[in-house]
Amino acid sequence: MERLNWHMADELAKHAELQVVGPTGAAKLAPPSVTLTEAPLKPLPLFLLVSFFKGLWIVFRKKPDVILAGSGLTAPIAWLLSKLCGARSAAYLHGFDITVDNILYRKLWRPTFKKLDHIIVNSTPTRELAVAAGVSRNEIRIVHPGVSLPDAPQPAERISAFKEQHGLLGKKILLSVGRLTTRKGLREFVEKALPSIVQAAPETILVVIGEAPKNSLGAGIQTVESIKAQAGKSGVANHIKFLGVITDKVLLATAYESADVHVFPVRHIPDDPEGFGMVAIEAAAHGVPTVAFATGGVVDAVNNSVSGYLVEKNNYSELNRQIINSLQRPWEAASLQAVAKGFTWGRFGESLFTTLKPQ
Repeated sequence: MERLNWHMADELAKHAELQVVGPTGAAKLAPPSVTLTEAPLKPLPLFLLVSFFKGLWIVFRKKPDVILAGSGLTAPIAWLLSKLCGARSAAYLHGFDITVDNILYRKLWRPTFKKLDHIIVNSTPTRELAVAAGVSRNEIRIVHPGVSLPDAPQPAERISAFKEQHGLLGKKILLSVGRLTTRKGLREFVEKALPSIVQAAPETILVVIGEAPKNSLGAGIQTVESIKAQAGKSGVANHIKFLGVITDKVLLATAYESADVHVFPVRHIPDDPEGFGMVAIEAAAHGVPTVAFATGGVVDAVNNSVSGYLVEKNNYSELNRQIINSLQRPWEAASLQAVAKGFTWGRFGESLFTTLKPQ
């Protein structure tokens, strides 16, 4: 969500003057063309209060045309400020913005969504969640998150060096990229899928990039230690490698292009849905197929049989089969990348601005 909001600001600033209120520390990371005002992130009530008053100062000075909330959490602020200055209001919603299981949030935050001028969602399933929450279908626009397309493939020597550094030469590489949360289902994958895959392809290694979130709201955590413990119980301790968080773009691209299959075993948790699945698009952009459970917004991110496989949720035997098949057959990189080209950040920005600009 942080990365998405960064791109949202970057793209909208190409079309209009943009003022952003964000958490402390965000200013040094903001896109160059964006003016950012900071508010302390913790405690959360203080962040919301300071964000409102800083937003109030901005709206009376700048008289904005649109006030956009980057998530459901700040939607009430966007709506209230819009009423005070006569601007139109909007929010970009993720699945968890709608389903979060908190009585106060459901009573005070969710009703605001119906009052906004525009509701933008990240996937088809998120739109259905918004409709179920009382938002008019006619007021909802789907704008999928984007992806940065690589200019060129990584050099073979760089990929070889990466594999040698991490002991991956001659291995079949399954890649998992993302936060280690309960919803991502990595521990369950290690228990219910990885042993069978290793039995069929003993040279398989699961490479994990990411860590447990520190400031995520409502996300259950799966620690590295708990996943390693499960790997030991399941007899696959030597078939999993944790690389931590990788923020360097070249290194992350190298990791993707070193992989044979990107695995995305997201669990179906009704109150904590997967909003979209940007990592599946990123994998396709680097010529890597994704095998995933068909749950939440993942169904919008994986083109079944074209950029990977979608498997019935919780069907680990079928997940295993499709992963093994993908390890044994070559995928055409050009076909995978063609899917990713439909999700560029430029297209995301144009769709977003088209939705928000006066008609």
